[in-house]
Amino acid sequence: MTYDKNNIFAKILRGEIPCKKVYENEYVLSFYDINPQKKIHILVIPKAEYTDLDDFTSRASEKEISELIKGITTVAKKLGISINGGEGYRALSNIGLNGGQEVPHLHFHLFGGEKIGRMVS
Repeated sequence: MTYDKNNIFAKILRGEIPCKKVYENEYVLSFYDINPQKKIHILVIPKAEYTDLDDFTSRASEKEISELIKGITTVAKKLGISINGGEGYRALSNIGLNGGQEVPHLHFHLFGGEKIGRMVS
């Protein structure tokens, strides 16, 4: 999968498409999914151009990697779904065609606020 500079997340990062932000720093942007699948459904994305987790872990700096992971836990805590104050959540990244990835920009879905259920049936 090649990076498409016109994917929806690239447009959000450039401010061409609005989003309802949850958290942002120099490396990460988090916002509500426009088509939520659970009570809480948030997306967490790196600000740099990475297609998927494989691309990210092979090319990103240690700082970018740590900030993405910290961003995920920061958002979970902020929304009250982390195990430190909440009941837990699911962090999911679809990778490639067989993984169900639709947008060629690395992103994590955070689901919470209710029981999520089985991972795969």
